[in-house]
Amino acid sequence: MSSPIQLTAGICSRLNNSENDDEELFNSQPTVQFLSFKRVPPGGGASNMDRYRVIVSDGEHFLQSMLATQLNHLVEEEQILKHSIAVIEKFTCNLVQGKKLLIILALRVVQREAEKIGSPVGIQGRAGGSGPSVDTQAASPAAVTPAPSTVAPKPANAAQPARQQTQGSRSGRTAVYPIESLSPYQNHWTIKARVTNKSDIRTWSNQRGEGKLFNVTLMDESGEIRATAFNAAVDELYNRLQEGKAYYISKAKVNLAKKKFSNLANEYELTLERNTEVEECPDDTDVPTVKFNFVPIANLQEIAKDAVCDIIGVVQEVSDLSTITSKATNKELVKRELTVVDQSGFSVRVTLWGKQAEQYAATDHPVVAIKGAKVGDFQGRSLSLLSSSSLHIDPDIPEAHHLRGWYDAAGSQQTYQSHTNATPGGGGVNFDRAEIRSLNEVKTSELGMSDRVDTFSSRATIMHIKSDNIAYPACPSPGCGKKVLPMAESWRCEKCDKSYPKPEYRYIVPMAVADYSGQAWFQGFNEIGRVIFGMSADELVAIKENDDTKFNHVLENAIGTTYNFACRARQDNYNDQTRVRYGIARILPLDYHEEAAYLANLLLHSEWSR
Repeated sequence: MSSPIQLTAGICSRLNNSENDDEELFNSQPTVQFLSFKRVPPGGGASNMDRYRVIVSDGEHFLQSMLATQLNHLVEEEQILKHSIAVIEKFTCNLVQGKKLLIILALRVVQREAEKIGSPVGIQGRAGGSGPSVDTQAASPAAVTPAPSTVAPKPANAAQPARQQTQGSRSGRTAVYPIESLSPYQNHWTIKARVTNKSDIRTWSNQRGEGKLFNVTLMDESGEIRATAFNAAVDELYNRLQEGKAYYISKAKVNLAKKKFSNLANEYELTLERNTEVEECPDDTDVPTVKFNFVPIANLQEIAKDAVCDIIGVVQEVSDLSTITSKATNKELVKRELTVVDQSGFSVRVTLWGKQAEQYAATDHPVVAIKGAKVGDFQGRSLSLLSSSSLHIDPDIPEAHHLRGWYDAAGSQQTYQSHTNATPGGGGVNFDRAEIRSLNEVKTSELGMSDRVDTFSSRATIMHIKSDNIAYPACPSPGCGKKVLPMAESWRCEKCDKSYPKPEYRYIVPMAVADYSGQAWFQGFNEIGRVIFGMSADELVAIKENDDTKFNHVLENAIGTTYNFACRARQDNYNDQTRVRYGIARILPLDYHEEAAYLANLLLHSEWSR
């Protein structure tokens, strides 16, 4: 019979009375038992991530602690339970309102289900320097083992970013804390982190005065945090902090994060001040480089508009630099657009702004890894780089090497779908047979009358198609689609700042549709027209220009056809009047086999079948 698992005796008391330079204690891996878990919801305006407060026990005393957010899944997936026993592999301590709070950064579960060990009691407070001051209430014997006098050796390759006391104590530096553990309640800390992104210097001017700022994204093994410097601190630190390098940073102010300006999963941010200490790390091998969470380009439709994501792909096309005037500030903005492809068979347009656009000079179809790009819905799906986004050209990572080999071998000869022609419409809106609404119900339900966009499924028959302006001359450049203007012997796209010998026509199809309950006006665009007419807009425009009889015949063939529609309803203002437009997101021919199966299943589960 195996002996019971033993907890590390006295560890709660030692942690409660620890100092930051206790190298032996903070490099140990104590065995503890979890007594309870409590979910702490996110504070208003801060991170939207929950935290978990945990009470840990050594069999004699218990101590308050917090799980690092990267360990949340252990609680949510019930990998750790009340009375589970675990080895804490990485941890640190914060002083919060005069009490020590243990921050658990990494753990290994030893026994998931166990009985409570001992009768642990709370610790009354920190000792005044002469020893631990604890509750002396009698406790039943606990299965404990004395704390080891020497630290158990760790594998040679085990990274220890959570603490670097040895290095810190030699130079007089405060103990190194993980970014995850920083809070406004701490005054003396040092982090060892890599600058993964650095913004340009920006200036502002308002009623309260004027100034300048820049920000950086700092990352260590535990997470990321945004740091901002203002005015005099900009002069002091801008040239010292270089993207890609690692630094020891201390004496910065920890504040609640302003989520309006940051998309990082951290509820705090740093303010860098003139007296903030920044020292470049001579050895940064234990500080990770940028962490990516790549999304295939084909899956961008599944990501919400204005969310951020990481992608990796090959640059297929690069536009020239161009300028636009911001409607908000009336300032000229410099931009450049890339068309990026990957093995999913899709392409996406990526817009670079400012210095990123000006400095981009890569040629020969480089591999680019983009972190933190903002998702837009122009032309289906597009990406735009923010000030906090980073662009890495030909990064030395396995995904880039794999992509390079694929593109050189086959990808360069492949054709790609953009999100504007991936499906007959779409944009994340799907037809749902079980949710079909009649046209009268769509109107009486006032879909689209609120500020938000409503979606619905409908089955209707085309009754009339407006043929006056059924297509427009568009830019043939992939991912553009803007209207081009006729010049002397060419067609010019102001957006791409290029001229073309001929345009590529794209459909605009306003149509009256009807079902048993009434009629409505739907509008479809290029891919919708392709489905309805069975040909490209270029082909139909050519027919219209050369043979009116044949053109009218094409329209007549389309009228009277019934389709399944997935639509968006949204408000529109025209001539100072508010109305609702019904845009077709997806169009599908009728599938009689699928419809028969649906009706049969409906009968089988109805009261008639009983």
